[in-house]
Amino acid sequence: MKMNLPFGAIEVIASENALVRLDFLSGQVVETAPANALLRETQQQLFAYAQNAKFQFDLPLRLDGTVHQLKVWHAIADIPVGATRRYLDIAQQIQSSPRAVGGACGRNPLPIVIPCHRIVAAHGLGGFNANRNGVDWMPIKRWLLAHEGIISKSEL
Repeated sequence: MKMNLPFGAIEVIASENALVRLDFLSGQVVETAPANALLRETQQQLFAYAQNAKFQFDLPLRLDGTVHQLKVWHAIADIPVGATRRYLDIAQQIQSSPRAVGGACGRNPLPIVIPCHRIVAAHGLGGFNANRNGVDWMPIKRWLLAHEGIISKSEL
C-alpha cells in the first residue's frame, strides 16, 4: 500500500497478520488501496497519528533482525510521544555502544511505528533512516519531532 502523509509518501508492507515494513518514498505517489484488513487498519492509524501526535499505534508487528537490533527497536518503542533519548541512553540501557545503536536505528524496518525519530545525538538531531536510497530523510525527522512538540515548527 502506498499513501501520502503530511510529511511525505510511504509504502507499507504487511503479511495477513503483521506489519513488516514501512519505507519512505521520494515525492508524492499515486496511492494504492490497502490489500487486506491489516493494511486498512494501518492506514487508519497512520492518518490518526498525522492528525494527533499523541495517537498510540496498536498494530501487530513482525520484526526481523539481529538480537542487538531487536533490543534497540524494543527500547525505542518504549519512548513516549514528546520525549527523546540519546543514542548513548539506549546504548547504556541495553549494554551496547552509541554507534551500534545508530546502526540499528538506521535499519529500523518500521519507522514512525517504532519511533526512531525520537533518538537524537548528544549534540543535535543525529541521523535518520540511514540515508537510505541516497536520500536525505532529515526533513521527515524534523517534521515528526515538530509534530510531537519536541522541536519548534521554525526548526523545520
